[in-house]
Amino acid sequence: MKYVKQVAYLLLFPAMLAACQRLSKSETASEKKFEVEYEQFALDNGLQVIFHVDKSDPVVAVALTSHVGSAREKEGRTGFAHLFEHLLFLESENLGKGGLDKMSARIGGSGANGSTSRDRTNYYQTVPNDALEKMIWAEADKLGFFINTVTEQVLAKEKQVVKNEKRQSYDNAPYGHTSYVIDKNLYPADHPYNWQVIGSLDDLQSATLADVKEFYRQWYVPNNVTLVVSGDFEPGQAKAWVEKYFGEIKKGAEIPPIPKRPAVLTETKKLYHQDNFARLPELTMAWPGVYQYHPDSYALRVLTTYLSDGKKAPFNQVIVDDKQLAPRVNMYSSTSELAGQLMLSIRGYDKVDLDKIHGAVAEAFVKFEQEGISEADLNRIKAGQEVAFYNSLASVQGKAFQLAQYQIFAGDPGFVTKDIQNMMAVKVEDVMRVYRQYIQGKPYVATSFVPKGQVELTLEGSKRADVVEEKIVEGAEENFDLSKETTYARTPSSFDRTVEPAYGKAPEITVPDVWQSKLNNGLQVLGIENQEVPLVQFDLRINGGLLLDNPKKVGMANLLAESLTKGTKNKTTAELEEAIDALGASISVSADEENITVSGRTLARNYEATMALVQEMLLEPRWDVQEFELSKQKVTSQIKGQKANPNSIASLQFKKVLYGQDHILSHNILGTEESVKDITLQDLQNYYQQNFSPSVSAYHVVGAVKQQTVLSSLKGLEEKWQAKEVTLPKFNAPATPTASKVFFYDVPGAKQSVLRFGYLALPATHPDYYRLQVMNYILGGGGFASQLTQQLREGKGYTYGINSSFNGSVLPGPFLIQSGVRSNVTFESASLVKDILKNYGPRFNAQDLEVTKGFLVKSTARAFETMGAKLNMLNSISAYGWPKDYAKQRVELVQGMTVEQIKSLAQQYVNPDRMYYLIVGDAATQLKKLEDLGYGKPVLLN
Repeated sequence: MKYVKQVAYLLLFPAMLAACQRLSKSETASEKKFEVEYEQFALDNGLQVIFHVDKSDPVVAVALTSHVGSAREKEGRTGFAHLFEHLLFLESENLGKGGLDKMSARIGGSGANGSTSRDRTNYYQTVPNDALEKMIWAEADKLGFFINTVTEQVLAKEKQVVKNEKRQSYDNAPYGHTSYVIDKNLYPADHPYNWQVIGSLDDLQSATLADVKEFYRQWYVPNNVTLVVSGDFEPGQAKAWVEKYFGEIKKGAEIPPIPKRPAVLTETKKLYHQDNFARLPELTMAWPGVYQYHPDSYALRVLTTYLSDGKKAPFNQVIVDDKQLAPRVNMYSSTSELAGQLMLSIRGYDKVDLDKIHGAVAEAFVKFEQEGISEADLNRIKAGQEVAFYNSLASVQGKAFQLAQYQIFAGDPGFVTKDIQNMMAVKVEDVMRVYRQYIQGKPYVATSFVPKGQVELTLEGSKRADVVEEKIVEGAEENFDLSKETTYARTPSSFDRTVEPAYGKAPEITVPDVWQSKLNNGLQVLGIENQEVPLVQFDLRINGGLLLDNPKKVGMANLLAESLTKGTKNKTTAELEEAIDALGASISVSADEENITVSGRTLARNYEATMALVQEMLLEPRWDVQEFELSKQKVTSQIKGQKANPNSIASLQFKKVLYGQDHILSHNILGTEESVKDITLQDLQNYYQQNFSPSVSAYHVVGAVKQQTVLSSLKGLEEKWQAKEVTLPKFNAPATPTASKVFFYDVPGAKQSVLRFGYLALPATHPDYYRLQVMNYILGGGGFASQLTQQLREGKGYTYGINSSFNGSVLPGPFLIQSGVRSNVTFESASLVKDILKNYGPRFNAQDLEVTKGFLVKSTARAFETMGAKLNMLNSISAYGWPKDYAKQRVELVQGMTVEQIKSLAQQYVNPDRMYYLIVGDAATQLKKLEDLGYGKPVLLN
């Protein structure tokens, strides 16, 4: 049965506050439609298919979603759904080894990827539209012609990859076990949400090939899968392809729905854990909530946002401002298919007793009970949700995700209409009702995660949590050999599936139309009009950042960026936030090594009102003393937290190795605890007065707004922001090392070693810079097409991920290889990287170049699809002086490159004997072995 529906988003405009009151009554009352058309049909085998046509870019997204996540696993066999997410990329009968990853590199795809949740596993990629038939063929091969290729050796290797992912994301991360402790105590042992999506290391290790095949045959069947195709394609042709490639895959057994099963707590549970990687105490509280799309889920989302987000939030007023116990509070409603939970997380300042935070939480709840939520606050939260809703549909891939999710969890892609209506229909009384029903006086689970040796900070009455921590043992991992060819019985088909479909008509590479202007005060303005969704995204880049910090007071640029969001001359912080939220807008200010950037996103209808607020923030800062002191506390807390995070440690230490101790760019953008303490509000005012100028700035805007409107919105800045001379310091870049050197930073008990290898290379403006991007694709820039990934992850199972990149800007940036590897193969990983680098140039061949050219040329078709990509394009044009059609020029450059050129570039720029090797890990077990790299005795940094 085939039917076509049109989804119309009925925009129920909330009554706006302050800056939005300029809208007339007739404008706010008008109805405006944002339409998404879709076509849905089902094959005889039960496969659900959804098409959405979007001709705005010559690209198409393909998303295959199986209605299986960790909730469909058996106790003792956890982690299977996520393990399958990995396995399905490796090989299938007709794609061969490398599977979809290998094909993605040839066809210019975005990089085949997937994700697993409690209730679904999805696989997705955006490709040039000439590769659509190839993608449908490949996805069908995964679904119906895959399982025979999984051998004992393949399974053994992928177990190691998944275990490395768990170590990287959970075991080796501060507070990484929090969700494990919460879920074990919120849900009973037989509840499918009791265990984590990633599974346990023991369960993964004990998984047998028979277990894996049973799981696949039960859940990876057409009647449990939804296929979405979204983008620029012809539906009639695509339907014929879907029927050809998917139609003969056999239907599986009927899969009954799992009944909803909300969590039920009869008493409050308090648990604690001494965290090896934490440096600050953290309190997390969890209450039973509601399942996805439950009628109360919308009011709960508003409730958690109101309680925790922004200056007016009760939690912020009591915990952050009044009692100054923590820099921020995070609360949200998490909904899944069977149940949900309300999560509150507060990371306190150094050595703050969590009982004090717990008491402050109770006080904030009482404040809310007494004051409630106003109509105005409700409407500003709805406006923000409306923008987020549109943003989720701003790309063809986003539309594919959303349509699949509505089909699987709501039973209808058209639920998208009801979803936005439900969001906008929440009333004040709904918010108060769900608070009383789900939180007030109700039992909860509370966890106290504290640094080692600070158990006195835990919540009174807490019991020690049962946390399973892996012991790293040398040589304990299972061995495997993937070098042997495997044979298997092929699944029969009515036609020869080994023949990869041909390309369709090549898409024409179109670069977005860029308009450019320069205001009388020197401000560069660049824009791209795009009417696909009623949103506008913008940024204002002011050159300077860390470069203009006082070396004795590093952290000024970061604190200044923070201060610009803390009110204006005529608005307190709370009033400014309300004005922004009322427009459905977001405005943030951030600092990095070279810039301070004002970024924002808003509904197109509120663009000019949003820019009026940007002007006010930029030209009339409030310079609030109390807010300044709170910001200093917050930044100091961030700095303390970084000291325990192995990845943060690696990034900061590598900067010191690259630049040397005295270079301004060797510093943390946040500063140090000592430097932040010394910074005064006058220091920020001096920085602002001396260095903020339109003459060293550029404004970029993308979205549903015309050039004339943009220039009109900037009139105030043009007239009131006066240009001044700003001199950016010139630094001599440190020389490339003449000999390699190994550095080690000790994190006792680390389950992984974090690697940072490289040296300071080129600026983005250097003639060789893009040629090096081309050269690096097969080395480490091409994801699963790269040698680093193929050898360290796919070949050895040492890591969850590894990559290499050149990172230049206006200034020289590093060539960088980064990864996290299993602790007991630290030396082996470093040695293998060294060998790959040494052999890369000499062994680079014509086939490598063909893959490189295929990807880089074809991927240009999707290079500017999203608003973010278009904004990055404008930034590159203004910062580096690149021509508007630089993308097309790069295609010509790539097409003209030769194997010999790549070899020459590799010899010059990726010499393993002329770079720094930094390892952050457990020195007691790993340091000594690194002497065998041949670069002398490693330098211990701490």
